Amino acid sequence: MAVAKLPILDIPVPAFVEQGGATMWVLVACSLVALAIVLERMFFWLIEIVRRNAELPERMLERAQAKDFNGAQALAAGSKDFVVRLLAYGLSHRAASVSDSLELAAAEQLKRMKRFLPVLDTIITVAPLLGILGTVIGIIDAFQVLEDAAIQEPRAVVGGIAKALVTTVAGLIISIGSLVPYNFFISRVEAAAGEMNHRGTQLEMLIKKGAQSDAG
Repeated sequence: MAVAKLPILDIPVPAFVEQGGATMWVLVACSLVALAIVLERMFFWLIEIVRRNAELPERMLERAQAKDFNGAQALAAGSKDFVVRLLAYGLSHRAASVSDSLELAAAEQLKRMKRFLPVLDTIITVAPLLGILGTVIGIIDAFQVLEDAAIQEPRAVVGGIAKALVTTVAGLIISIGSLVPYNFFISRVEAAAGEMNHRGTQLEMLIKKGAQSDAG
């Protein structure tokens, strides 16, 4: 069975990991965690897309505009659309504080959407630094071997330095490979936050307008 090789180094993958030493194993762990987070977040957003009902928030706001707040809340029954759930929570707590209830509901939704993203962000930052650390350690070891062997020819240590650089390569690959999906997830969170803010503000204005109309 042929062993997979890394084209940029033309060495087998297991050897690539072994040459990086202990730091490489930490990077391997980081890559597995990053991959798990990316897959989990992709699955999460796919489910959220399936759950979306673009027309329902508008219908709820139309009912609220007609001061049929109970009817608007009833429309949300069974829906798992995050905007619908936000509006329903605001409507159910309209007698207390609409703005506070909407803010609380939005924070809860954003917490779900940002789950594990701080960990992914940390891996993006730390992976290149771990790679550099592994390279520095490898270079120190290479020069130590050179000193112990009393070799005067500098080219003798080049092979050791080349092996030490594999951790830097691995760290950059992990960081760059994680950065693209991370930015995508952040953009999705920001878009969702903007939509919730927009719909929540509309609902708050309609409820206040209804209260003023009743008072007048």
